Amino acid sequence: MLQRAARVALSLAGVVAVTWAVAFVFRQNATTAGFAYLLFVLIVAGAWGFVEALIASLAATFAFNYFFLPPIGQFTIADPKNWVALFSFLATSLIASRLSAKAERRTMETLARQQDLEKLYTFSRAILLIGPGEPVPRQLATSLAEMFGFRAVVLYDRRTETMFRAGPDDFEGIEDQLRDAARNGTSYSNSDGTRLIASVRLGSQPIASLALQGRSMPDAVLQGIANLVAIGLERATAQELSHQIEAARQSEQLRTTLIDAMAHEYKTPLTSIKAVTTALLAIPAQTPETRNELLRVADEEADHLRNLIDDSIEMARLDMERIDLQPEDTSLGDLIRETIASMHPEERAIALKEDGECATLALDRRLIRLALRQLLDNARKYSPPETPITIRLGESGGQLAVEVTDRGSGIPAAEQSHVFERFYRSPRVKEQVPGTGLGLSIARGIMRAHKGDLTVASRPGETTFRMLFPVNGQGGAQ
Repeated sequence: MLQRAARVALSLAGVVAVTWAVAFVFRQNATTAGFAYLLFVLIVAGAWGFVEALIASLAATFAFNYFFLPPIGQFTIADPKNWVALFSFLATSLIASRLSAKAERRTMETLARQQDLEKLYTFSRAILLIGPGEPVPRQLATSLAEMFGFRAVVLYDRRTETMFRAGPDDFEGIEDQLRDAARNGTSYSNSDGTRLIASVRLGSQPIASLALQGRSMPDAVLQGIANLVAIGLERATAQELSHQIEAARQSEQLRTTLIDAMAHEYKTPLTSIKAVTTALLAIPAQTPETRNELLRVADEEADHLRNLIDDSIEMARLDMERIDLQPEDTSLGDLIRETIASMHPEERAIALKEDGECATLALDRRLIRLALRQLLDNARKYSPPETPITIRLGESGGQLAVEVTDRGSGIPAAEQSHVFERFYRSPRVKEQVPGTGLGLSIARGIMRAHKGDLTVASRPGETTFRMLFPVNGQGGAQ
């Protein structure tokens, strides 16, 4: 209001300035004065609008009559022809100002539509860049509030029956209208169009509804927003389905991989057991010492086979994002010694070095033993048989650390960031050493479930996997 009053005052001052310049400075006739007034009114109409131009036209008409139409200095007109000239001037100035204001309004509307189209384009690009963090409907609502300047946005997803809100203001009391719009395709708006509720359709079927508050907009723009939201929701549904298909594919790959791994891993103990039973059946009259030795070998290989079966079942069970722990007070040193004893250390030297006394930890013994067995099994597979394997237990950076070091050829730097990925096998050894590509990923998952971590450091001739345990919280010291 104050701004308009200032513009009206400036329009009147402009009429005074034109009158002074034409009548007293340049001393021009009535015709020149009329054109000068008309030009000034057009300038006011183009700059500020119709109201200011109307007031300027009336003021110019009075000034034109008083200073330029005889009798000069009076608001009367002696010659009837001058009445025609006066009203022609007034009509011309008013029509011109009206047309100018109308053209300006159309220009502003065109600019507003262009800005809305640019925002729609930006919103469409934002849909393509939606990430996997927050739910897609929440990201859509947030993007709408930010890009279009809405004070409040509520997106109701009919599939999940969930409402997602965005914007600095609250938009309460509209839940029933949103559900009705999502079910029946209805729409609502207040008198000035600043509160809108619209259905979101995919084809002819409503799939969601949208509430917007803070600004009015043309129906075409509102429909464009609704269409883009529908595309975003459908894209999210397609991505979810794709993830389900990928999970099913990986589950099938896991099953096939484990079967292949079992076929490779189980052959060694089964072959040994078969050799023992064949020898006992072929030569029944063996000495007690020989018979006992053969039975001992068969018993050990049967234990080895049982451990392989347990590990395979555990790996299949743990192939999920969430690992449930059953912690109990555990001496990490004793657990390491038990694991070493179960892996036939007489076949391969495994040295344990303890740096001082380690505190008792709350661990899931079964899972930590499985993770450690995976690291020791990897060390045996990827290092020469005549080289030792070293396990060092001690503190590192305020955490307890178990380091498993082998003397193999090492892991290239480019592959070290991939060794913990599921199903990853180095192309250098993929066809030479049997394996699933799951052991290290599951071992890291077990460590992170204990609030710890599993890292690797490798160079030619030495590779160290480090199991890090926190010293407080779950998995911490007691």
